[in-house]
Amino acid sequence: MINQLVRDTSIISECKTPQKDRTFYVYMMTNRSRVVHYTGVTNSLEVRLWFHANAGAKSFTKRSKIDRLVYFEEYDNPSDAITREKEIKAWRREKKNRLVETLNPNWDDLRSQLSLDW
Repeated sequence: MINQLVRDTSIISECKTPQKDRTFYVYMMTNRSRVVHYTGVTNSLEVRLWFHANAGAKSFTKRSKIDRLVYFEEYDNPSDAITREKEIKAWRREKKNRLVETLNPNWDDLRSQLSLDW
C-alpha cells in the first residue's frame, strides 16, 4: 500500500507545498574580547540568534560567551550559503578579521540592524 502511494506521482504532487522565496544567511559572531569566532548558516537569522542567546549552559556559544553578531551575508541559494560557510570556516583568524572589518570596521553588534521581536 505505501509503495503504491509513493509511486503515484499525482498524490505526491498534491502534498507538495509551493516553494517560498527564501533568504539564507552566512553569519559570524564573536565575544566581547573577539577571541572566539563562530561562523554559521541559517535561513532565519533572527530565529538563529534567538537560539544562540537562549542556548543551554553547555552549548559552545554560551561557554565561549559569544553574543555579538559582527558579520552576515545573504544568499538566495542554500548550497551557495553552505559553500561560503565552509570556505570561511577554513580561513585563518586574520582573514576572518579582515572580512568582518570590510563591512564592520568597529566590530559593532549588528543585531540592532535586524528587527528582532524578542
